[in-house]
Amino acid sequence: MANVPKDLKYTKDHEWVRTTGKDKAQVGITDFAQKQLGDIVFVDIPTGGKQLESDEAFGTVESVKSVSELFMPLTGTVTAVNESLSDEPDLINTDPYGDGWIVELTATRPDELKQLLTAAQYEAFISDRSE
Repeated sequence: MANVPKDLKYTKDHEWVRTTGKDKAQVGITDFAQKQLGDIVFVDIPTGGKQLESDEAFGTVESVKSVSELFMPLTGTVTAVNESLSDEPDLINTDPYGDGWIVELTATRPDELKQLLTAAQYEAFISDRSE
């Protein structure tokens, strides 16, 4: 079974959100998603300062199996990108909830967090999908 930290929020597109301040959040892809993708070889993410709507595609993750779009879980402005992923995209495989984070943002509609899945809801969502 995939690792699903209880303190995060999740999307059905397999992104996670960690709130890091009043309107601040970190975004990455879940352990379940990285296992499905296999070895990640390239990550294409926006530059800081880009305004994005929730559910808007904001980049791609390329693995040995496929290329998958990333979808923004919250409306906001990208304030930082994980530059380490340029040289070490496999950080998403080895530490998806830590060093493998993808972007940080300032949420302009923090109430959207309420629409995301809890850890228990996400676990139920992925339970019928094979790993």
